[in-house]
Amino acid sequence: MPYLTSTPSGTASTGLSAGLGIPGYAHPLVARLEWAELTRPRTPLHWVVLNVADGPGTRPDPLCLEAAGRLRNAGVRVLGHLDVAHGARALGEIVADAHRHLDWYQVDGYLLDRCPSERSALPGTGRTVLALRALLGGGHMVLGHGTHPHPGYAESADQLVTFSGPWSDYRWSQVAEWTADHPPERFCHFVHGVPRVHLDEALRVARWQGAATIYFTDRTDRGGRVDPWAALPGYWDDIVSLVGTGVSE
Repeated sequence: MPYLTSTPSGTASTGLSAGLGIPGYAHPLVARLEWAELTRPRTPLHWVVLNVADGPGTRPDPLCLEAAGRLRNAGVRVLGHLDVAHGARALGEIVADAHRHLDWYQVDGYLLDRCPSERSALPGTGRTVLALRALLGGGHMVLGHGTHPHPGYAESADQLVTFSGPWSDYRWSQVAEWTADHPPERFCHFVHGVPRVHLDEALRVARWQGAATIYFTDRTDRGGRVDPWAALPGYWDDIVSLVGTGVSE
């Protein structure tokens, strides 16, 4: 069973320690502060997703190249964003996007967004992950289900995103029993709309449910009209401090 690959020098080790997985900020042209904050020393990052234009875009982007380079120089793992469209995209299209991410931005792995979760899609997802690992000679693979998938998906990737959604759902959510067979570093939770007064509670939920890689923000999706991950949360300094010191009791 594949487990986490080694963490690049300078990043927080995943291990059993909580850390931040950044789903992908807006373009560096409009989110300079966000990208600059990611290279601040001692920020507890597990990885950062680079999403140029719902993928790598059609040509190298100088600002994204600069942002990715700064992250790599700081020892931060950079993942390319790949939309697998719930299994509807052809493998060739996905691999072509992966090649561009690698050739232009030297990514360390991939987040497969909108990953299917049903048992019937397991073989196709497995073939995709194998092709991407062959391209990278290894790499870090995260499957972005956003919900608990069939447990067989844990055999393919390093990490699974088993929750992605609003705080109103997360605070009452239940963890799938099969996840107890795996260590917390195998799971990621992305939660938007978390008020500052509930940040400690959200961290406790992640700990209880066994997710070591997290991203919480007070930004909302405004009913699906905006990307809640595009900008820093208003309590960025607080979450960096809380996660970095392991305060989740």
